[in-house]
Amino acid sequence: MKSYISLLRGINVSGQKKILMADLKLLYEQLQFEQVKTYIQSGNVLFKCADKHDEEKIILKINKAIFKQYAFDVAILLRDQLALAEILKNNPYLNRKGILEDRLYVTLLSEEPDKKLLEKLLEIPLKTDEFQVNGKEIYLYCPGGYGETKLNNNFFESKLKLKASTRNWKTINTLSEMLSEY
Repeated sequence: MKSYISLLRGINVSGQKKILMADLKLLYEQLQFEQVKTYIQSGNVLFKCADKHDEEKIILKINKAIFKQYAFDVAILLRDQLALAEILKNNPYLNRKGILEDRLYVTLLSEEPDKKLLEKLLEIPLKTDEFQVNGKEIYLYCPGGYGETKLNNNFFESKLKLKASTRNWKTINTLSEMLSEY
C-alpha cells in the first residue's frame, strides 16, 4: 500500500466550494482509501491506497466523486511520501541568511511546466518576492506575506497553463510528519 497526500485547490475559501472535512474523509473512505486523515480546512487529505492505479487515475477517481457529491470541479494535486520528502529537502531558501520561515510557501503543480512557458515566467521582473521552480514544485519566498504577492495560484496557472495549489511551509512540514507516521 502506498501513502499519499491530496491537496484540493480552492475549497472552503470565502464561502466558496464548501466541503466539511468530516464529509471529505467519509467520501475518501467510500472510495476504498484507507487510514484517511484530513488536516485543516483547506482540503489536505492523507490516505493509503491499495489500488494499483497510477496517480492520474486516483486523481480522476477523487475528482469524479467530489463532482457527483458537490456538483463542482476541484483541482486535485497528489504527492506520495517520497515526493513530499523531496519537497522538504529541496527548498532553496532554507539555508539563506535572513529568510523568515513563516514567509516560505510551496506551490504544487499538476505536472512539470513546459520549458518555453517556464522561460517566459522566469523573465518577469519581481520586486521583493522570489520563486524557484524545481520539477512540479515552485518554492516561494514572499517577505510581505502570501496575501500581498502576485505570485499566487492564479498567476502560476495562467502563466504555466497548469493546475496549482499553494501551502505554507509549516503546513508542508506538518503534512510530511503526518505522512511519515503511516
